[in-house]
Formats: sequence, C-alpha cells, structure tokens
Amino acid sequence: MLIVSCSHGKHLGPLIAKKSNIRHSNLHVDKFPDNELRVRFDTNLKNKNAVLVQSFYENISDCIIEAILAAKTAEELGAKKIILAAPYFPYMRQDKRFHKGEAVSQVIITGLIDKYFNAVHLMDPHLHRKNKLENIFKIKPKKLTANNLIAGYIRKHVKNPVIIGPDEESYKWAKNVAEIINSESIILNKKRYSSYHVKIKLNKKISLKNKNAVIVDDIISTGHTILETAKILKKLGAKKIYCICVHGIFVSNALSKLKKAKINVISTNTIPNKAAKIDVSGVIAGSLKN
Repeated sequence: MLIVSCSHGKHLGPLIAKKSNIRHSNLHVDKFPDNELRVRFDTNLKNKNAVLVQSFYENISDCIIEAILAAKTAEELGAKKIILAAPYFPYMRQDKRFHKGEAVSQVIITGLIDKYFNAVHLMDPHLHRKNKLENIFKIKPKKLTANNLIAGYIRKHVKNPVIIGPDEESYKWAKNVAEIINSESIILNKKRYSSYHVKIKLNKKISLKNKNAVIVDDIISTGHTILETAKILKKLGAKKIYCICVHGIFVSNALSKLKKAKINVISTNTIPNKAAKIDVSGVIAGSLKN
C-alpha cells in the first residue's frame, strides 16, 4: 500500500502514513498558464493499493478534477486498487432537487467518485435524507467519525460541560459525544432563512448556571448558527462557551467573528485552520488497516 498526498491532503498524508506504517509520496500538482491542472506521480504504483488523500476545501472544483486525474492516472500506471481518503468531502447537502431545474449535485459528484475509485473513506460526511453511505456510493464506502476524539478533548479541557446541538442536523454528533462523556445534552431548534440569516430557539427551559456550554457540530461555515446559539447560551448563564466542530470551513472571517464574541473555537484538522487542535490522522490510518 502507498499513501499519496494530493495538494489538499499534504497536511494529513504524512501523519496517516506514519501512524499506519505505510510508505508516503506526494502527488505533484501544478497548472498550465491557462489554469488547466497537471498532475504527476513520481513513484511506482504497479500492483500497489494507492490511497489518495484529498480534503475538498477552498478551490473545491479544482480538488475534484485533481483527484479524478490522479485516480485515472494511477489506474493507467498499474495500481491494483485506488482508495480515496477524504477528510472533508463536499456536495453532500444537495441530495434532492429542492427547486425546479436544480442539479442534484450529491448524485453527480459521488457518481464521478464511483467511476474512478474502488473505495472511499469519509470523515463525518454531512448526510441528510440518505443517511448511509451505502445508499449513496456504489463502491465500498467507510464512514469515519471524530466523535471519540471530540469527546476526549472535552473530557480533558472542559469542566462541568453541557453539550449543545444548535439544530436537528447536529443531533447525531452532539448526542453521541454527550453519551461518550456521560454529560447532559440539549438540542435547539433552528430556522434557516439564508446562509447568513438563521434563528435559534430553545425547545425547553434550561439553566446553565455554573456550567460550561459546549456547542458540537459537524461543520462551521459562516458561523452564524453558532453566533445565534451563543447569544441564547449567554442569557442562560453559561460560564464559558466552547464550540467544537469536525470541519472548520470558516468562510467570510467566521473564525474572527466567533472569537470576537468570546467563543472558544476548536476544530479537527480535516481542513487546516488556526483552530485545528484535534488530529484525525489516527482514525484515518486505522480505517486503512481494516
């Protein structure tokens, strides 16, 4: 087996290789003057299982094309099996046609992955109506989670925590983490009007006096859901407010806005960012052994 770091997998590829005791190589990626991508392997792939590590953030379209170019090239160079290890995988939320004429992007993108890869390992994918990867991919999928790592971080760094899920989508993360550390959990109600306009409401009366509130969610993008949730938690008397997420996308200066609101923000390193204090490389490495 060989671990190959794509351009957006270089922050994790070497760590995964070290923890799994598998040889590592970088995929060489550059662009022609017209911005077309060029990829190149500099190691022998013949009869090897190649694990391409790619996290799909920022220039997502380029990341997708790069992974497809790399997978097809690996096949042509004789790789026996091609596995995509995606710490963060995109296009999961659009799993049906919400408005007339829309693309169902989840089906299209996962169809491309099916065509060029033999297996896929995803860290905490953002699933909705189709809640199993086996219902989305035709190739063999593995769903990985950072819940145990998040629970371990809370156990070590936060005293007297109450786990908060800001909406029903965060329920599976917040409730599971609370169960691991034997803590109380509360799920709030959210109504989304746009990416930058949400309203959060309590669904029962609670008090957070002398307690630390820990918001747990899979993704922080604009941060508006977390900011609105924090306003409620402060009114309920929380001593400190923490927010822990798996995927820290942090668009539109979200991280700065959250810190300005005195929210302690922590994320995993599925996407490199200044709040990434929880390392998921061991979980991904472990998935390759099974």
